[in-house]
Amino acid sequence: MKSLPEALLLIHGELCRAQGGKTYDNLCPWTAEVACQAADASAADVDAAIAAARRAFDETDWSRDHERRHELVKNYMGILRANKDRLSDIARIESGAALGATGRAVVEWALDGGDDLVECSKSITWEEDRGRRSEHDAVSDRLVLREPLGVVGAITPWNVPLYVNVGKVIAALLAGCTVVLKSAPDTPNMGAIMGELAVEAGLPPGVFNVISSEEPAMAGELLVADPRVDVISFTGSTGVGKRIMEAGAATLKRVFLELGGKSAKIILDDTPDFAIQCMMSMAVFHAGQGCAMPTRLLVPKSRYQEAVEALEMSYNSFGRSWGKFDDPDNVMGPVISKKQQERVLGYIKLGQEEGARLLAGGGPAPDRGDGFFVQPTCFVDVTNDMRIAQEEIFGPVLVVIPFEDDDDAIRIANESSYGLGGAVLSGDSERAMYVTRRVRAGTISVNGGLSITGDLPFGGVKGSGVGREWGREGIEEFLDTKAIAVGVPQA
Repeated sequence: MKSLPEALLLIHGELCRAQGGKTYDNLCPWTAEVACQAADASAADVDAAIAAARRAFDETDWSRDHERRHELVKNYMGILRANKDRLSDIARIESGAALGATGRAVVEWALDGGDDLVECSKSITWEEDRGRRSEHDAVSDRLVLREPLGVVGAITPWNVPLYVNVGKVIAALLAGCTVVLKSAPDTPNMGAIMGELAVEAGLPPGVFNVISSEEPAMAGELLVADPRVDVISFTGSTGVGKRIMEAGAATLKRVFLELGGKSAKIILDDTPDFAIQCMMSMAVFHAGQGCAMPTRLLVPKSRYQEAVEALEMSYNSFGRSWGKFDDPDNVMGPVISKKQQERVLGYIKLGQEEGARLLAGGGPAPDRGDGFFVQPTCFVDVTNDMRIAQEEIFGPVLVVIPFEDDDDAIRIANESSYGLGGAVLSGDSERAMYVTRRVRAGTISVNGGLSITGDLPFGGVKGSGVGREWGREGIEEFLDTKAIAVGVPQA
């Protein structure tokens, strides 16, 4: 397995090592061996990146020259796509993505989404004439402007770093903001190559800066606390999101949070190809490391045994095909780290202690190699009050919960602190929409519809976050509104 180049920082248009040349080991999840060295930024490096972004916003025309900015970002996306193979290699080696996963959300859909954002930006109304109005002895010509918020601190996770990085960085740049991207410690290379290709694309110095650090919290805490940073856009756990929102209040930052999920897939009793739909419900894509992935499967009690038998068949078949590094059909590799492996295995043990029945998997997989592998796992006979049904595991673990009728399915789906994604399937489209409209979640697939794409807004409710990414709405999150009234002289 190939190694990766050293992951560098990008500060004011210069690719550089961390202060003092400090680095840390970046491990490959497939082998648990060192994949590369990564720049270990200091507080001084973070300060320099913030200062560069602040100067680029305050002292250049980046925020005002919409046409030039659009062309530069469009060119940047073209260069990212031209380097798709490099991006895929990084995703596979650094984040443990299987080869079949890179053709979907891990890489390909990230690039598609970036292109969608470039197209969506054309529909932004930067200036709107609200007409002349006479009121209170004054006559005014009124304008409403949309203006960028300023410096954005983008704090991103390790699961699908390119996808999340693109969603935040490209949207913020198109809005006219400047950005400091803080990569997750486990995936610094994806941020580093985005920095390298930003220089190649000709983005002006300071407009985009990249920081990596072995210490998971330091750089993020500095971004949140610094008054020079106007916006924090964070994707990660709900617990960390709450701390960011609290800390950001001191400087009245705009805070956008895309947090955890425990999404429900509801298969109603009249669903065509019921057994096949159950078989397709395994939470195994990218080892279950997706915040919006449905990890609670809700099936009717009247067809519960049929569902269990279908899942058992599916898991038995899948068990022979996952974990192969060079298989283009493989969509599941290891989890990201030893720490995450232990966390997932801990939840599997907890599920057994809670009384759920282990239908498949349930342990590590040393036969797949020396990396951080967890068997594809499925629990049945689960009740929604169990911790494995309520807490985000972020691994290849599916829980199956029976329901009595449509209202019971809706109740179970909504009895969660999360509300990010979900899916509803039925042979009756009106019935499916009735259920969908009552489930509290930010994005829901109905009868196989693709609800997460670059031109649609994405985000959650309740403990799953605040704000939206992607689509026109994702760009508008980085804009503020200014009203102007120009007095008209009276004869």
